[in-house]
Amino acid sequence: MSEGERLQKVLARAGFGSRRRSEELIAEGRVTVDGIPAILGCRVDPGCVRIEVDGVPVVVDTTLVHWILNKPAGFVTTASDPEGRPTVLDLVPDTPRVFPVGRLDLDSEGLLVLTNDGELANLLAHPSHGVEKEYLAEVEGRPAPAALRALREGVELDDGPTRPARVRLVQESAGGTSAVEIVVKEGRKRMVRRMCSAVGHPVHRLVRTRIGPLRDARLRPGAWRALTPDEVRALYAAALDGRSEGDG
Repeated sequence: MSEGERLQKVLARAGFGSRRRSEELIAEGRVTVDGIPAILGCRVDPGCVRIEVDGVPVVVDTTLVHWILNKPAGFVTTASDPEGRPTVLDLVPDTPRVFPVGRLDLDSEGLLVLTNDGELANLLAHPSHGVEKEYLAEVEGRPAPAALRALREGVELDDGPTRPARVRLVQESAGGTSAVEIVVKEGRKRMVRRMCSAVGHPVHRLVRTRIGPLRDARLRPGAWRALTPDEVRALYAAALDGRSEGDG
């Protein structure tokens, strides 16, 4: 291509380090443009081509934003609510217009991605891609080994059995509750709460602590921040890896 920007400049602007480092990625054969291995010195129109590094899309559209929010309890995960309750969009800027990816119910807390990147949103939300979500649940009582095993192997809910989960008893408190760490790859409505109730340990408090590779223990409740280019690529990679596992 004789027109457009040099590919290494586009990659550098997208967060891949210096232009020299971007040139190294191209020389190593790790960059494709519309599925074709890139060559040094090529020029591209970022708005008209699909650029990938190691099979992961490179976000070059500067109008796209990717935010992480630490959702507090009492906010619904939707753009608007017919009952007039506060929504997660009340916690972030009005522009650009974003939408939440996935769901956290009214009483649940923790990490939530908001974006106007439709491709990433679809990848993260699609059940076949199996992006992990980690929760810390304060449950009633102390789950016995049999209850923990049932959660790990899958429990029967009214909309079908759950897939196997990773479950770990974190601690038992003096107040008659326990902290349980639960990692799932599904996003059914109130699923973690229903799983715990199904084994006899209703949830008192539920906090999502991780979405795929994304954590942020320092983000206070109600606060948000922009994801770094590395974090966006890691989310894309996690969703694409999950899709590959599901197809296999």
